[in-house]
Amino acid sequence: MAFYVYILRCSDSSYYTGHTDNLERRLAQHHARAFPDCYTANRRPVELVYQQTFSTREEALASERRIKGWSRKKKEAMMSGDWQEVSRLARRKPSTTSAHPEPVEGCKHSPNNNPCPNHPSTPLRVNGDNAHNQKHDD
Repeated sequence: MAFYVYILRCSDSSYYTGHTDNLERRLAQHHARAFPDCYTANRRPVELVYQQTFSTREEALASERRIKGWSRKKKEAMMSGDWQEVSRLARRKPSTTSAHPEPVEGCKHSPNNNPCPNHPSTPLRVNGDNAHNQKHDD
């Protein structure tokens, strides 16, 4: 059985990333607004702009989560097959701007630079480039 990661371009030009084991059925569900609370429900029509096949659901889910953590530019570089640009964007310095109004004790963004239990390995950025604050629309 195959599993897929897919990216849809919505009518407002935002992107939705998901995974499924039946791409044709899932696309039909998005088009039919089968899930009224889904991000794409009020952003139709949607267009399939990227798909990748995996042999296990775990691989597809891991890829979906990774892609959701990417910036719009990095997603577009991947979709166009520009792996040099994907690599360049992966090497960007993380933003040092914290979403916390004040340092939080034990937070990676605090002056003592201790890891924060809420996001121990990923810096929290306001620009939406990480998985902690990621919305489907970037």
